[in-house]
Amino acid sequence: MSTAVPAVPAKAAARPATGVRSKAPTLRFERTFKERGARYLAGVDEVGRGALAGPVSVGIAVVDLHTQKPLSGVRDSKLLNPAERERLEPLVRSWSVASAVGHASAQEIDTLGIIAALRLAGTRAWSDILAAGVTPDMVLLDGSHNWLSPAEQLSLFDQTATDPGCDAPVHTRIKADMQCLSVAAASVIAKVERDQRMRELHVEYPEFGWDVNKGYATAFHRDVLRAAGPTPYHRVSWNLLGGEL
Repeated sequence: MSTAVPAVPAKAAARPATGVRSKAPTLRFERTFKERGARYLAGVDEVGRGALAGPVSVGIAVVDLHTQKPLSGVRDSKLLNPAERERLEPLVRSWSVASAVGHASAQEIDTLGIIAALRLAGTRAWSDILAAGVTPDMVLLDGSHNWLSPAEQLSLFDQTATDPGCDAPVHTRIKADMQCLSVAAASVIAKVERDQRMRELHVEYPEFGWDVNKGYATAFHRDVLRAAGPTPYHRVSWNLLGGEL
């Protein structure tokens, strides 16, 4: 039995997310950690936290506070259009001392909860940084809550994880993705990699338009959910239809 679903909307031309350019992020704040003896600082940011489908993804970009030069054009990924992010992603990768993106799936989000899933994705990225032979002295995390460090009390995540996770000091900063170049760089690589995963999932479920909405709660996405129901890539523990029965 087939179910009618809305037509996928045509993809809009790439354009900046805002008509006003924000002030470019710098390494000024990161360099204040040199006074604390830090040399390698890891900028960390997440993408996909508010989506209804797909993974939550955590990017890490490590900078050398002694020698790092600025990288032109980098902004918080939300302020860049897709073409700009795609252009900058390989530049950020080569500019960084080390970089990585970790993911936690929709099923892991449903099982663990979003905070533990963020920590799981961050731990996977952190492990890749260490495997590259770089040990950051300090972490700069966007936001006001340190979800990256292992929880003090054991949770399902901590009991099943095989890696102890980030053991470096974590400094949180609201709007770090707007002001701090390392964190903006992390947001770019996380966004590009997660978007690529959503395009791959779009091939499997094209009716949801994930190549356009990337799994976020657009009206179109919810219309298809009403008609067709969730896929294995939806976070079924979430209120997918916004309070509707």
